[in-house]
Amino acid sequence: MKNQTRHAPTEAAGKTRDAFSSSFGVLAATLGSAVGLGNIWKFPYVTGANGGAGFLVIYLLATLLVGLPVMISEIMLGRKAKSDAVTALRTLAPAGQPWWLIGAFGVLAAFLIMAFYTEVAAWVFAYVFKALRGDILSSDPAVTSAAFKSLIADPVQSLLWQWGVLLLIGGILLLGVAKGIEAVTKKLMPLLFVLLLVIGARSLTLPGATQGLSFLFTPDWSKITGEVVLVAMGLAFFKLSIGMGTMITYGSYFRDDQNVPATTLRVMSADLFVSMLAGIAIFPAVFSFGFQPGAGPALLFITIPAVFAGMPFGHVFMVLFFVLAAVAATGAMLSLLEVPVSVMAGRFGISRTRATLFNLLLLALIGSTCALSNSVLADVKLFGMTFFDLFDYLTSNILLPLGGIFICLFVSWVWGKRNMAEALSNQGVLDNGKVVSGLYGLLKLVTPVLILLVMLKGLGLI
Repeated sequence: MKNQTRHAPTEAAGKTRDAFSSSFGVLAATLGSAVGLGNIWKFPYVTGANGGAGFLVIYLLATLLVGLPVMISEIMLGRKAKSDAVTALRTLAPAGQPWWLIGAFGVLAAFLIMAFYTEVAAWVFAYVFKALRGDILSSDPAVTSAAFKSLIADPVQSLLWQWGVLLLIGGILLLGVAKGIEAVTKKLMPLLFVLLLVIGARSLTLPGATQGLSFLFTPDWSKITGEVVLVAMGLAFFKLSIGMGTMITYGSYFRDDQNVPATTLRVMSADLFVSMLAGIAIFPAVFSFGFQPGAGPALLFITIPAVFAGMPFGHVFMVLFFVLAAVAATGAMLSLLEVPVSVMAGRFGISRTRATLFNLLLLALIGSTCALSNSVLADVKLFGMTFFDLFDYLTSNILLPLGGIFICLFVSWVWGKRNMAEALSNQGVLDNGKVVSGLYGLLKLVTPVLILLVMLKGLGLI
């Protein structure tokens, strides 16, 4: 039978599954997962470099066709099953069909992303203290570049900062879902907005700030090509933390009366707003002091310190900026580590404390290969890549797109429209008929094809 499903316990016998306690907590935690370091540097840069406001239009359309349908699907499945990413697919799939592998690959993706993302976050946290001490207070990019290279080439610093980040995230997760993840993200997300507004207001007062705004918001339709459309689709997919089990896991903590499509749309809108605020905070200052925007570590760890060092009260705003980046990284890491922790606690019946500690130890071991990729392991390469680059490549170009594609196929072709309608109606309370019809059509015919194009582009096949 197409919709015959097996039933499995949502938690180990005798345990009550933790959950988010409020609608704001749901929004804050889910937004915390979607917002990350990419919002602070990558999204604004990619927007400006690919046509500004014109790219934004393409990106918004891509989000509606690619990112949003998968995000709604994952949250819907998690809430319906009230279990981890693996158990959710085992519970909802027809008996004997191995759709649980989607969840398993999601767990692997989340773990590998955490392995290298914690090292980038480690650099950010290190820079908070470097900024406080004034170690990077120089308007000369050569000085800030040397400071960054010194950090990543030092194996002891790299490991200690990464392990410190792991202890911080693990400590929050040990408090549980409501008292840990929800309580922390309810404080971090408002702080994120406040810091962005403060830095943005200062940036806009600088002479020549309009050049930075023009970089972001002036449409350049001549740059809108097929390549740019693929970039927009890829950004729409990767920006919302989908394809890695995080939204299935967080969905399992959603309240039964939460409007999933409406909440997801609010998360998407807030995530976009954060990215725009980050662009307003960064690029007017970058252009005001005569720098050129760059992507990745060059902008975050080299250009930004030089920019802030050149402005009045720059020391203060530099500290605020790296605190902001640390806040953004924390919310994302909480959702990533929660995926394997939830699976271990739910599938194997061990305590949340033991599951968290086990994953911390395993990440400290495997993540150390990424932490040392710029020092003692720099010459150790697999397929021509360091461990850091390999984990990034595997997750971005293979595991996440495959996860997104198979979620689309499972929800539309296996689970079916009737189950979708029941799950999104909150047991008949909400009338989401039009939403379900639109979502079903996208998941069945449009979204998986678009994600496949993103995957082929990432693999260099188109």
